[in-house]
Amino acid sequence: MRDICPHRGIPLRYGWMEGEDVCCCYHGWRFNTEDGGCREIPSLTEHDNLDISRIKIPTYACREVQGHIWVYFAEDSKKEVDPADIPPVPTIPDFGKIGPGVSETIHFACHIDHAIIGLMDPAHGPYVHSSWWWRSGPRKFRVKEKQYEPVSQGFRLVPYDMPVSARPYKILGDNVSIEIVFELPSVRTEILRGDRYSACLLTTITPIDETQCIAFQSIYWTIPWMGVFKPLLSLLTRKFLAQDRDVVIQQQEGLAYNPSLMLIDDADTQAKWYFRIKYEYQKAIAENRPFKNPIEPKILRWRS
Repeated sequence: MRDICPHRGIPLRYGWMEGEDVCCCYHGWRFNTEDGGCREIPSLTEHDNLDISRIKIPTYACREVQGHIWVYFAEDSKKEVDPADIPPVPTIPDFGKIGPGVSETIHFACHIDHAIIGLMDPAHGPYVHSSWWWRSGPRKFRVKEKQYEPVSQGFRLVPYDMPVSARPYKILGDNVSIEIVFELPSVRTEILRGDRYSACLLTTITPIDETQCIAFQSIYWTIPWMGVFKPLLSLLTRKFLAQDRDVVIQQQEGLAYNPSLMLIDDADTQAKWYFRIKYEYQKAIAENRPFKNPIEPKILRWRS
């Protein structure tokens, strides 16, 4: 529900819960969390004739799935949303009800589009993500060739077997494969499957306004003893996200002049696809018709 009391505007998060109701910390106004209706105004007396049933706070559909809470913000919060119109909540296949072992968030001072295309950019790794514990030696480039295909509202990297040299992934067993899926509005799922265990990196980006967004990253695994490494994984995840954040901050200095940008084929094709499917989604909504994914299967090649 909207985090603002309609009485005097104080955020409701400073209040407390009473059963299914939330109470405002300022004057005790109580609201039902399901429909946002006002249940009680303690200051009213028997001489008042205010119909509190007419006081409502906008509410939003939400679901808790695999340890995350997903909220659907309808365009018109005053209208009741038909559950059939709510997009399906993203789920990680084969992980059942397992929650994330590690979850981190980081603030990005940029428009969500720049955060998203940075999220899917396959060529910045050798330059941005280098530390003493990761890619610390001389930069070594090799040609990558990957098959992509469309999915419901996005595209995916068709699963392929990791090379033998990818030793860290051996903890999942032999024959480790990787699959990466991106879907609107900003959900990226990277799934690693071995013959013993599986792991998944789920990344989403939520816009705050035109110039700010928040990235959420969670790591799932089926490895029973991996919990002892949670503190280390949290630290490394924060470092990794901070590297992306720092380069975005630098990028804003140039974007302030609204320059023309250049997206090249293959290395930037996923960014091009993002803008195409975003445009098609907006057009489909405006024309009141089903979304038609404009992406075609394609092999992309780049060096990184």
